[in-house]
This record gives sequence, C-alpha cells and structure tokens, in this order.
Amino acid sequence: MKILVTGATGLVGTALVAALAREGHTVCRLVRSVTKSTGGTIGAFDVPWDPETGNLGGAAVGAEAVVNLSGASIVAGRWTDARKRVLRTSRVESTRALVGALERMNAKPGVLVSASAVGFYGNRGDEILTEESKSGNDFLGNLTKDWEAEALRAEQFGTRVVLARFGIILASEGGALPEMMLPFKFGVGGRIGDGKQWMSWVTLEDVVAILRLALTKRELRGPINVVAPEPVRNADFVKELAKAMHRPAIFPAPAVALRLAIGEMADALLLSSQRAVPQKLTREEYSFASHNLKDALETIFSYT
Repeated sequence: MKILVTGATGLVGTALVAALAREGHTVCRLVRSVTKSTGGTIGAFDVPWDPETGNLGGAAVGAEAVVNLSGASIVAGRWTDARKRVLRTSRVESTRALVGALERMNAKPGVLVSASAVGFYGNRGDEILTEESKSGNDFLGNLTKDWEAEALRAEQFGTRVVLARFGIILASEGGALPEMMLPFKFGVGGRIGDGKQWMSWVTLEDVVAILRLALTKRELRGPINVVAPEPVRNADFVKELAKAMHRPAIFPAPAVALRLAIGEMADALLLSSQRAVPQKLTREEYSFASHNLKDALETIFSYT
C-alpha cells in the first residue's frame, strides 16, 4: 500500500514508518517542507504539506491509507491559554485540513487511522471504560472529542475511519516512561497523590502492531482503546517500575504540590483516573505482546 503518515518523526510515527517500510509498503511522511528530511528509511520518503491549508505535494496522489499522528506535545509546557490554542490547532485544525485535502483527491484513501487518547474519557474513578463510554467534560475530554469529530468527517466521502485512543505509551526510547523514571534514578520516586488513580498503558510494540491491524482490518472502525488488557493503579505502577529499576518507591508526590508546580496539567495528566480496556481489540482476538505491566517493563528494560 501507499500510506501517508503525519507526525512521522515522533515516537510512534518513527516506529510505525520503519515497520511499514519493512513490510514493503510505500510510506510518505507528510512534512512541512521537503528540505526538512527525516532520514533514510528505505521505502519511505518525504512529501510536503501545509497543516494550515491542507495543501499536499503531488507525490501524495494515489495514497490508499493515511495515519494521522500529528499533535504538539501535551506535556511540553504549562497549560496557559496560548498553549491550549497550540494543542488545539495542532490536533483539531490540522486534522480538519488533512481531511479536507483527502476530500479533494480524485481517488480517496480507503482508510484513515487518526490518533486520539484515553484522555477522551476524563477523570472517571474506578469506572471500566470501553469504546462505548461517554466523553469527559474537562479540557482534554473536549479536545479529543473535537479532534475525533474532525477525523470522522472522512466517513462522508467513503473513507473508513479508525480512532486510536492511546493510553500511556511505554518505550525506552521516548514518550512518558523516561520522564517517569527520572525521580527513581535519584532515589526519590513514589506514588502520585493517593496512588488510587487508574493508569491505562500500552507498549510501543503493541501500538505499532495495532495501528498496522487498523490499516488492514476492514471490520475495525470508529474508536478503539489502544491499551493493554490490565490497567493498574498508580501505586502499583510505581511499585513495578521501582522493582524493574532496582530503586525505592518511598517518596509520594502530594497532589497539592503538583497542582502548584504545573497547574491544570496535574489533575488532567497525573491525578486523573482512566480505567480503559481494549474491548474491540479483545473481540478481534488481538494477541498483545505484553498483557501485564511486570512483563512489559522487564521486556523494555532488557533492551536498555
């Protein structure tokens, strides 16, 4: 297949492009300028596009599938009004522009797999969250709801749309895990708040495999929770991480201190509870490389 990928230089994009190219697909990395080459993965090349207007380079013609992974980092700065506008523009408005570009194509791609997040659900305590659960009403809940709505517009011209609601992606080479590890490296790691909040996680290996499945499995459409089958409470997560790193986990981070340090982000990203389960993937009998956190961390650290 000829596959267009936005956000191709991020953690997930880099791994996915490499995997698709190894399988023999032609991968077009959509970049702001052809002069900003992302490197020499065999089978992949750069195609210019403007995420504000949606204008695509001619080499995008004939694409059979699209993976939309674009979006500014959710943790790269305090959530000021200006930062929230950046987060929204890089997700909602860029997806609107992308879908508009696809609509203008004479031959429409058969499938659009678009990133989302379990932040869609908001803070839900102990509730088990499936793809049928309603959205939250906080900033992240509303952001992801609008983000998904823009991607779903592609259904109007016959493109199958899959919304990949990512949990916390665990990988040694980037993402959340290296940041989580820092306090433990200095011996000051511990639970966050009371540690009772649920964390829905997934390994990068499974993320890539699930995205590949979404591209080819015609029965998959709409939202899918890209999370491992066994979410854990924060207190249990930090215990397993501490064990894997051979470090103590005895210094909790008080909620009030986190709110003072990073404001609204603390409640949305660190103290919020999402007990999401992969109901659709289970129905499809997808076999996870890592079912439980202990095995996942052991595998990740075995490669470091």
